[in-house]
Amino acid sequence: MSTMAFISFSLARKTLLLASLACLQACNPTYNWRETRGPDAPYVVLMPAKPSSHSRPIDLDGIKVTMTMTAAEINGVTFAVGTAELPDAAQAGTAVAAMKTAMVRNLGGTVTQERQLAAPAAPGMSEIEVTGQGRLMVARFAARERRVYQAVVVGKEKEVPREAVDTFLGSFKPG
Repeated sequence: MSTMAFISFSLARKTLLLASLACLQACNPTYNWRETRGPDAPYVVLMPAKPSSHSRPIDLDGIKVTMTMTAAEINGVTFAVGTAELPDAAQAGTAVAAMKTAMVRNLGGTVTQERQLAAPAAPGMSEIEVTGQGRLMVARFAARERRVYQAVVVGKEKEVPREAVDTFLGSFKPG
């Protein structure tokens, strides 16, 4: 084989290798969205990575419950769904208000936006946006009979991609 043919063949192999690496990188998205169902509560949501779940007792303004959190983190941004079952459905309003208050307090932030969602798929669902200490949190809250839900995205304010927030929260369907 001549030197020119070898260089040409070697260049072709390098080009093919670089193209293959580019394709592999394109197949490895930052957000690997997957449908996730609640481990102990009826809901469905798209998570950006494989989530993990844990439960712990909490106090929602005098209402003692066990909250289960299912969460995934991508690039320092956390996507989580929390659920708890109340002793009485009449406590739902108090419990949701307590969840909102605790989340704002934990972030050390200020509510910059709050709204009720009017979508037929989300009756009674509300959403808040909170900023504080350079962080952004966008959260949706819902109650269904004795169960309360929160779907939350939180991270450094400039690193929370709005498209990912919309995908996550838009996919959240409490049961």
